Amino acid sequence: MPIRRVVTGINESGKSIVVSDGSSSAERALQHSPGFVIAPLWRLEETPPQNDRSTDPLSQAGSLLAPPGGAVFIVVTFPPDSITAAPDFDPVAAGGEFAEAVPGLAETFEPDHPGMHTTPTLDFATVVCGNVVLELDDGVTVALTQGDTVVQRSTRHAWRNPGSEPATVSFVMLGTRT
Repeated sequence: MPIRRVVTGINESGKSIVVSDGSSSAERALQHSPGFVIAPLWRLEETPPQNDRSTDPLSQAGSLLAPPGGAVFIVVTFPPDSITAAPDFDPVAAGGEFAEAVPGLAETFEPDHPGMHTTPTLDFATVVCGNVVLELDDGVTVALTQGDTVVQRSTRHAWRNPGSEPATVSFVMLGTRT
């Protein structure tokens, strides 16, 4: 499901305009994990941002892990967990594709504990549609449904979709200072 991204700006005469309207150039539907869609929508290297008329910050390669003082806005559609349990699922191919889709962020994932990761970010998450489970240390889980929100504070976690339908979650990740 392509995520529509409308970006506004100001023209030469000082009037509000639509700069772009369509999918993010960085959106990817992963082939080796059917139903897994990653849609990075915006990236800031620092806040407050320089709110100029520059190009789309995602048009250039870069990390999707928000640096200290930076931010990343991303929408992720999680396929049902049954996708990774299928006999034809290739974790090596899926992992490589995931690493290409989310550079910087992918390196925070634990190879021995699929899905578990810790990011140096303060994340604001909203379940847009479907049902997901937030898993924390020691198997603690929180079931989330459409409209639920999470403030994820640099803790070890994973997102699971034990259901039969995809689930979409919107994230704003703010890079923290250590």
